Amino acid sequence: MALEMTWKGVFPAVTTQFNEDLSVDLKGTQKVIDALINDGVHGLVMMGTCGENNSLEPEEKVQILEAAREVAGTRAPLFVGVSEMTTPRAVAFAKQAAKSGADALMVLPAMVYVPKPHELVAHFREISKATDLPIIIYNNPTSYRVNVELDVLAELEDCKTIVGLKESSSDTRRYTDVPNRFGDRFLMMAGLDDVAFEGLTLGAKGWISGLTSAFPQESVALVESLQRGDIETALRIYRWFMPLLHLDAAHDLVQSIKLAEQVMGRGSERVRSPRLPLEGERRKQVISMVEAAAASRPKLG
Repeated sequence: MALEMTWKGVFPAVTTQFNEDLSVDLKGTQKVIDALINDGVHGLVMMGTCGENNSLEPEEKVQILEAAREVAGTRAPLFVGVSEMTTPRAVAFAKQAAKSGADALMVLPAMVYVPKPHELVAHFREISKATDLPIIIYNNPTSYRVNVELDVLAELEDCKTIVGLKESSSDTRRYTDVPNRFGDRFLMMAGLDDVAFEGLTLGAKGWISGLTSAFPQESVALVESLQRGDIETALRIYRWFMPLLHLDAAHDLVQSIKLAEQVMGRGSERVRSPRLPLEGERRKQVISMVEAAAASRPKLG
């Protein structure tokens, strides 16, 4: 039975862990999940961008989701990324995800092809029919080359399972434009780390975060400070965090976040091709940033 989604809080975009031969490390992934839950996160996003969804085989996705459900139990709800090449494949995986323990779906546009608005509507609509699970649409125009415009959302208003939007554009005006047009029809989740504070203060219900994987306690403290109206504490944490949060907006965000996890003793930097681990000056830069953040961690509580 799916857990009830509260939508509030911090939902790390969990990394998929790999063995040395780049096979999926299910035990390692479960270890990452367990540590995040123990550090207080409010839910988990499996197989999103940071989970390297499109580098996984269909059977691996099912194994990862079932392993995540096993370790999370009833302690935390699970979002699952639906990121496929075609609409039929996305529909099939959405159905499988529901059977394998997902509590909600985070649906991306079909990969490779850049759809026109009516094609984007058709894609999301077909997936919304596949299960009764709540769906948030993942809007990331920088990475996925299409923006989910307000007119697209208007065409999806009648899809009851589509409940919201993960907003990963840097356009913070959308946190106002969406509710101005649709009221409370579509909830919004902050999805780009280096404008998370802005999104949360403008009405986002929660934060789907990349760098939380390396610094979960600080991420939770930031959001909980905002929830209780302690802007000063939240801003202090956010300003400390910002150099690392900028990594979430870079094209090598997956490698950077997994390297940050490794530096913090929380996971491995191994990634699957076409990604390769960071090298040279970029690797040194990210390590230096993480070590500097670790040495200056704000006092919490």
